[in-house]
Amino acid sequence: MRRYLVGGAVRDALLGLPVKERDWVVIGAQPEDLLAWGFKQVGRDFPVFLDPVCHEEHALARTERKSGRGYHGFTVNADPDVTLEEDLLRRDLTINAMAQSPDGTLIDPFNGQADLAARYLRHVSPAFAEDPVRILRVARFAARLAPLGFRIAAETRELMQAMVNAGEVDALVPERVWQELERALGEPCPERFIEELRHCGALKVLLPEVDRLFGVPQPPQYHPEIDTGIHTLLVLQQAVRRSTDPIVRFAALVHDLGKGNTPQHLLPKHHGHEQRGVSLIENLCQRLRAPRRYRELACLVAHYHTHAHRALELRPDTLLKTLEKLDALRKPQRFEDFLCACEADACGRPGYADRPYPQADYLRQALALCQNINPHPLTAQGLSGQAIAAALRSQRLQALRELASQTPA
Repeated sequence: MRRYLVGGAVRDALLGLPVKERDWVVIGAQPEDLLAWGFKQVGRDFPVFLDPVCHEEHALARTERKSGRGYHGFTVNADPDVTLEEDLLRRDLTINAMAQSPDGTLIDPFNGQADLAARYLRHVSPAFAEDPVRILRVARFAARLAPLGFRIAAETRELMQAMVNAGEVDALVPERVWQELERALGEPCPERFIEELRHCGALKVLLPEVDRLFGVPQPPQYHPEIDTGIHTLLVLQQAVRRSTDPIVRFAALVHDLGKGNTPQHLLPKHHGHEQRGVSLIENLCQRLRAPRRYRELACLVAHYHTHAHRALELRPDTLLKTLEKLDALRKPQRFEDFLCACEADACGRPGYADRPYPQADYLRQALALCQNINPHPLTAQGLSGQAIAAALRSQRLQALRELASQTPA
């Protein structure tokens, strides 16, 4: 048996990045050999094993042949005579198709090291077109490596577009699309993921609600960028500056979906886009089977982000209703996430990136006042049930009236 370190561990080490996990390919062995040495098999579609000591993944060298549509339609050959170069040939990008022997020798049959130096994301072979997931992966690598200056090679972009035109993307299952989107949202430049999917035409298929935003005008006095799609990418960039949480970043991405179906005669204004956006987010999350926590925050941001922007102008009763609708008293951390996304929206415009957002602190003050009202004196008075709820609400409303009277509009 011969084993080689492969893929991301080799790539990241050459880039000087932290190596988070190490994967190995095994040449000249059969499953029975690894099982006899105490490895535990975990792969169902092809032979993957865990080292009994370090628990790192070891996969038998394999080739894949397209046998159907989508990314499940492959025939796998993991016979002992499969060579290292044949295994590397099936990989997606040249920078991921390098291996390293135990003595440190680099095996680079497809010039991955040269593409690392030139900062290119380039497909290894025409077999790239056999797996539509690779479109998502390449876009995600673009989002991850953008700070280092990486870009997708022209011929790879052309191949991705040809795959979309051939309908390959239609075969992607919702769970895999969501998995790649969620991972992309955690990358340093998730807006690049959206841009690259749009460039090859995949965004229109996978996230039509987001794709529809591009080219939709907004009032220039509030949005110097005018284009709603560009605004969305700017908001996502601002969310990245403020939070590492992909849930917050997802809310930023979809906060203005309602502007994508504003009736033409209303443009460039978007009256009612907040509620329209909620319906679109619910449909998108249901289609992609997104976790509930993503859907909940995104819907709240879509519905109430303009309330947040106008916080200093809200009447006390409207302010209290907003806090109640946001369930801010019971879920203060989600309320903070909401404020983060709203601030990203306000700053996601040319010239606004570093402007203060006093609305957030005002809303925090309002919540703190409501939290500080103690229900125990009301209980001591003999109140219970709805009577306590009404009295609490009355006291909170009075506290917000006092706050409003002390705060300049």
